[in-house]
Amino acid sequence: MFFQLVSRRYERGALLVTSNRAIGEWGGIFGDAVVATAILDRMLHHSHVITIRGESYRLREKRRSGLLQKAAPAHPTINISNTEGVSS
Repeated sequence: MFFQLVSRRYERGALLVTSNRAIGEWGGIFGDAVVATAILDRMLHHSHVITIRGESYRLREKRRSGLLQKAAPAHPTINISNTEGVSS
């Protein structure tokens, strides 16, 4: 279903995606490396990728309040924005 959404938006309009997983992990997340590659191919064409590394604000606040004991490893956040052909 996500593939269909990305395919319909491809080169027709903007698409903004955020993820706490690295692009290399998407094959495992979708359970099919071929589908993940097709999605990424469409999303990354004409795109700007912004990678933000660091601790999650939500996890940090949970640790401060005592809900979490151990710091989880930080995963990069990936924001993909396709703005080609979109008027402001």
